[in-house]
Amino acid sequence: MQIVKDAVVQIHYTLKNDAGEVLDSSSGAEPLAYMQGHGNLIAGLEKALEGKRAGDSLSVSVPPEEGYGVRDESLVQDVPRSAFEGVPSVEVGMQFHAESNHGPRTVTVTDVSADTITVDGNHPLADQRLHFAVEVVEVRAASEEELSHGHVHGPGGHHH
Repeated sequence: MQIVKDAVVQIHYTLKNDAGEVLDSSSGAEPLAYMQGHGNLIAGLEKALEGKRAGDSLSVSVPPEEGYGVRDESLVQDVPRSAFEGVPSVEVGMQFHAESNHGPRTVTVTDVSADTITVDGNHPLADQRLHFAVEVVEVRAASEEELSHGHVHGPGGHHH
């Protein structure tokens, strides 16, 4: 079966940056399971997998526009320290969930001063070209339940 919209796909992958550093990998773990055409993967990788079959291997370079986006400086903000009331110690690198004009967003602390905390709402991989080595492990039709929920159930997927 080919990878088409609504197919349940299991892949093994290794993700590297331009410097060749491994950023993430499924090596030594269960394959990643996703449903094609439901936004479960970044757009560039999903597009490259369309039409592939179990047993296929591919290398894909995904530009920022089809990955985690182009860096947006308007997503970097200085927030009053009082906004972190109840957090005993705020340190650079910590991540928090915040409400934004575009819905919930994860922000990363990039600077801490006496009065303000600087947070960055850009994805940590924004502005980066992503290099994937992918092996398609399995392709199958989604069940009616998976289609109605919009995600994979069972091994490598969601468990209710």
